[in-house]
Amino acid sequence: MQERQELKRGLKNRHIQMIALGGAIGTGLFYGSAATIGLVGPGVMLSYAIGGFFIFLVMRCMGEMTVHTPVSGAFSTFAYKYWGEMAGFISGWNYWFCYIAVSMAEITAVGIYVNYWFPDIPQWVSGFVMFLIITGINLIGVKAFGEIEFWGAIIKVLAVIVMILFGLAIIFFGFGNGGEAIGFENLYKHGGFLPKGFTGLILSLVVVTFAFGGVELIGITAGEAENPDKTIPKAINQVLYRILIFYVGSMLVLVTLFPWDKVGLTGSPFVLIFDQLGIPAAASILNIIVLTATFSAYNSCLYSNARMLFGLAEQGNAPKVLKKIGKTGVPTYCVLLSSGVVGISVILNAFLPGQVFGIVMSIAILAIIINWVMILITHNKFRKIIGPQEVAKLKFKMPFYPISNYVTMGYLIMLVILMAFLPNFRLSLYLAPVWLGVLFLAYKLKKRRKAEDTSQYFKEAN
Repeated sequence: MQERQELKRGLKNRHIQMIALGGAIGTGLFYGSAATIGLVGPGVMLSYAIGGFFIFLVMRCMGEMTVHTPVSGAFSTFAYKYWGEMAGFISGWNYWFCYIAVSMAEITAVGIYVNYWFPDIPQWVSGFVMFLIITGINLIGVKAFGEIEFWGAIIKVLAVIVMILFGLAIIFFGFGNGGEAIGFENLYKHGGFLPKGFTGLILSLVVVTFAFGGVELIGITAGEAENPDKTIPKAINQVLYRILIFYVGSMLVLVTLFPWDKVGLTGSPFVLIFDQLGIPAAASILNIIVLTATFSAYNSCLYSNARMLFGLAEQGNAPKVLKKIGKTGVPTYCVLLSSGVVGISVILNAFLPGQVFGIVMSIAILAIIINWVMILITHNKFRKIIGPQEVAKLKFKMPFYPISNYVTMGYLIMLVILMAFLPNFRLSLYLAPVWLGVLFLAYKLKKRRKAEDTSQYFKEAN
């Protein structure tokens, strides 16, 4: 395929590993976790463990296809090849739309974090600065992206580990808290471990979905990975224990240090909790970390969006001009188009600074679920098309197939139903049919235009 010849394979093993790790640590953890805690209470640890398990299975489906055929465009290309032209069109553009929404959330979060130090700076100003910096990085070249993401992920990972260790020191020994150990009372004292019952736990799984959006970026990197058959499986298999360490571990510390019902939405709960415990230096350091995490997350979003557009252009599902590769080996117009649309969030934050994050997160969650369902369906079709002999040769297989595939699909469908019971997420359910209808009509128009062009060609030839 053309992208294999033109896109530079400049991502090394260390880049892939840290991109995979960084993809699981972002605004969904540092800011979005407050909403999850509000729904479930101290049992938030279970929410991330359950959600993480099913996302790992989605990643295994993705990994099996990616190792078999490492291409840029990832599951959109697979949907196009194994499911059909319409599936490839819809999955690719839905993915692009999804991470436009996620990128808007990241830009919004930057303004919220900066306001912790400088409350008088408008949120849109901070977001605009990040917008310019990340766009420039993605235009320089894939190695620049890889290096930025590598070091950004290292900072995030080390920060979460240190935060967990520091939190445990406060819990057991009262370190930084005047020698007074916090203990574990907050896990059961304020209404119990599951103060809102099993219903709260189930509903919280919807919000958890946003936190895990981005882990499938591993598959997008395959087209520019040096040794995808080795690096991709290793990165995907590590997703499960990373979730346990970074999400479950950090949530344990968070809800143990501070009463769950006092965690607000005015900033990163990590930062605010350390601030309210009387440890301002630690809070400021954490705020720097969450800012770094947001920069890293938006960097990943823009990278993956550009590669998805490139894959769509290769399929003929996007304008041909998007296939243009710049001198630096990146799809320049894809980067600029994706970045330009995300820039709308800067304007939105100027007029709706307190509402943008909730709106775009709601939209992103359903788009993420659609992506994952299409990955599972495509994987089923992939298995049937390549046949038993080729399946036997697969280097990286989905465990417990096909049961694991169908159970995961059922879990994702359950999340869509649950969104109807959460007022802040109903907007997605209203918009989803409209969005899918727009994609369907766009595909039909594309097919009609292609048919007309073909007919005109033969008329002129005769």
